[in-house]
Amino acid sequence: MYKCILIPIDGTPDSRKAIRPAVQLAKDQNAKVVGIHVAPAQRGNVFEESTTRGYVSPREYAARARKHSGKVLRDVEQAATRAGVPYTGVHAISDFPYIEIIKAAKRYTCDLIFMGSHSRRGLSRLLLGSETSRVLSHTTIPVLVHRT
Repeated sequence: MYKCILIPIDGTPDSRKAIRPAVQLAKDQNAKVVGIHVAPAQRGNVFEESTTRGYVSPREYAARARKHSGKVLRDVEQAATRAGVPYTGVHAISDFPYIEIIKAAKRYTCDLIFMGSHSRRGLSRLLLGSETSRVLSHTTIPVLVHRT
């Protein structure tokens, strides 16, 4: 049924809990897996007194973000490799992860987005927001939410 499953990972334990069931679904469906990590956009040196001390150029920030994304996505890659599922890793830099997740799903022709959820309810969900909720409300691609 599914040919390509997108697995967004933010590095938290809750998002990592979705990896194994997502890869198992991909294996059962004979599908490939695309893992995505979205790093936050660079914000300058908000913790430094001087603008030059500790400065990181946009190019260096992008390189560090790419390296960090590789570490975050390593679990997805290893799970896919163990299961014999084709894997592609993707990283992006944005303050709006849900947009990058949807763009990646379209770019790689994914027919399912498999996301972990923190299972927040009520006021805490409204105050803290949820990338899963944003993806659900902005995409036409089916989203499977794995509650942790």
